[in-house]
Amino acid sequence: MDPDGRIRAAMERIRPMAGARVLDIGCGTGYHLPAFAAVAAHVTGVEPHGELAAAARARTAGLDNAEVRTGVAQRLPVPDASVEVAHARWAYFFGRGCEPGLRELSRVMRRGGAAFIIDNDASRSTFGGWFRRFLPRYDPDDVERFWAAQGFTREPLDIRWHFERRADFEAVVRIEFPRGLADEIIAAHPGLDVDYAVNLWWREY
Repeated sequence: MDPDGRIRAAMERIRPMAGARVLDIGCGTGYHLPAFAAVAAHVTGVEPHGELAAAARARTAGLDNAEVRTGVAQRLPVPDASVEVAHARWAYFFGRGCEPGLRELSRVMRRGGAAFIIDNDASRSTFGGWFRRFLPRYDPDDVERFWAAQGFTREPLDIRWHFERRADFEAVVRIEFPRGLADEIIAAHPGLDVDYAVNLWWREY
């Protein structure tokens, strides 16, 4: 996913993480935490699922400036005005319905800090077409109106999936989509790369 690092480069251009206190909301197994910790003053990962949080703690073991807390976006386990960069990638903030989490962001962000939310751009790209087939009622225009009303700016990015083996591509497609749709996608899409459009939503506080 994004082997060219375009998401991270866009974030760094808008608000660098160097020396910042960073919050990763919905950090999962902590994949991004070590890279954030390499430049940030301190990194906190928040994850609601106990097994994933345990994996994130194992991944960050030995990093003095990283910690993982079990919690949810609607009740972030961090103090008021304590975060300078917030990051949420395909986690909770999907448009209407995430207002409780946005209120929590307003509580924990320091003045001058920035929040980044990464989500699919279903209006374009090969993956976007697959996503619309999976969720035909999804309305990209409504999602864009929602984020604009919340004060977020949209940064459209073109990234890609790249696989070394066809078997890995097929395995990921079967994770992402139901069996019937996954079979159709695998049969119709050759090769090891998939063009993938995302939206980087960001806001300064």
